[in-house]
Amino acid sequence: MLDPICAPATPLLPSAIAVVRVSGPELARRLESLLVLPEPRRAELRRLTWDGYRERCLVLYFPAPGSYTGEDLVEFQLHGNPLLVRRFLEHLGGLGIRGAEPGEFTRRALVNGKQDLLEAEALRDLVAAATDTQLRQAQARSGGAPDWVARARGLLAPWMARAEASVDYGEDEGIVLDLPAMKAELGALGELFHVEQARSSAARWLRDGIRVALVGRPNAGKSTLFNALAGQDRAIVTELPGTTRDVLEVRAPWAGLPLFLFDTAGLREAQDPVERLGIARVEEVLRHVDLILHLVPLPDAAPDPGILLRLAPFQAKVLTVRNQADLGGVGGGPDEPAVSALTGDLEPLAQALRHRFLGDLAPDACLGALDTARQRDLLGELVDQMAWLDRLEPGSPPELAASVLQGAWALLARLTGEDRVESSLDQLFSGFCLGK
Repeated sequence: MLDPICAPATPLLPSAIAVVRVSGPELARRLESLLVLPEPRRAELRRLTWDGYRERCLVLYFPAPGSYTGEDLVEFQLHGNPLLVRRFLEHLGGLGIRGAEPGEFTRRALVNGKQDLLEAEALRDLVAAATDTQLRQAQARSGGAPDWVARARGLLAPWMARAEASVDYGEDEGIVLDLPAMKAELGALGELFHVEQARSSAARWLRDGIRVALVGRPNAGKSTLFNALAGQDRAIVTELPGTTRDVLEVRAPWAGLPLFLFDTAGLREAQDPVERLGIARVEEVLRHVDLILHLVPLPDAAPDPGILLRLAPFQAKVLTVRNQADLGGVGGGPDEPAVSALTGDLEPLAQALRHRFLGDLAPDACLGALDTARQRDLLGELVDQMAWLDRLEPGSPPELAASVLQGAWALLARLTGEDRVESSLDQLFSGFCLGK
């Protein structure tokens, strides 16, 4: 039996209503000095008195196991005065109900089988979502393990049984594992894992966002493009070179992608000490972004050699963009999209970004894909695990096939949280708020 816990489920800020959650065994007995609990799942207005305080609040009671945590759970809806809430929590502490650790309510839900680890991770991402794309992605994953996990287990289970029977009773009962048939049928499973791995790699960018730096010579149109992508005038735009002196940053959902944009000072040999300081900061930004858009005006015959030299250490994440297409010139193409930040003709850039980060997938095709680092790592291990089947030769001992299949089964259990690793759970739930 776990000890009872309590926590505010709403921020401790002045507000109309504050919600305090309590979860644990035998709450009716523990709270009897404060109130008699209402009928289950029926909100009732109660007057509470404690330590000289008097409060009217709405109370809801969810008895175990039909609650969020699987334990007895009570929610108090108080007036949203932070001091009042703190005094109420102190009183609950005096009743033997300790303050919850971050994410402890959801952790108990996981332990009690009310949700799986994938659903808990989706809940964390739902609370933290900052863009519409991230919100939709978290909601698409909120139903727990996706359907393909059950399909994978359905394919694995009978072959695991046959392989294990061949190991245990093969010599005595003459049970022989049909390796070619197994490889033919489970080849579809390996392909399924490949598809989900590709979706996961793409969905990662929708979840985490894409950090994009705009660089180029002065007056290449960086600030104009920055404003166009941001959908607002954040950067000063003039015909004078060197207008941008410092790095500007903005969150910009654009073309279905959650972007974090960094507008940088034009790269040149500057004399102005402030401009030189801004240019010096550019390299630090370039080390930490996911993509560098090198803006080269389309009328320019070629990129500036000095800038190319500066970008050489980061070449793997550089995309050359030919800006000012409205002025004419020769150039552009799939690898160098030609755009006009001034007129808003940016579709070639949108296509280039989607292809680079999502491959052939549309943003909506990534909804519901597993997208955390933990999930991506396990999908990669599943792909590698199933690849061992292709290496099995006719006549291979059945122990090898059984080991491969058992390994894949164990990875699926780790994915859903059925095979729990405490250090992983500690890391996950530390990112939750107290009332979750």
